[in-house]
Amino acid sequence: QVQLAESGGGLVQVGGSLRLLCTASGRIRKVNGMAWHRQAPGKQRELVAHIGDKGTATYADSVKGRFTIAIENAENTVSLQMASLRPEDTGDYYCFVEGIAIPNGPFASWGLGTQVTVSS
Repeated sequence: QVQLAESGGGLVQVGGSLRLLCTASGRIRKVNGMAWHRQAPGKQRELVAHIGDKGTATYADSVKGRFTIAIENAENTVSLQMASLRPEDTGDYYCFVEGIAIPNGPFASWGLGTQVTVSS
């Protein structure tokens, strides 16, 4: 079983910055990809950014140039650095991790979410 722990959400003013962290723990053999999704009130969950095990990152068009996803030095930890935040960035941010669990089966896990509120 793989668990995800997220942190770093909060309230920030327009133009401000926040950094989210997510650490995966448990019986992990290999992480293949890590991602952040978000869900705004009344809207569907959407992919914000994804990073593969070799460090290749992709972003939603709405966050390109403002958000940066990175694999941290700490084991199985991913960050999302968010800058120039806008009110439309408000929502619950969810970490998603996929890979191979011990002994040898695939896993795909979601975090419980961390709330980000951007006030104007």
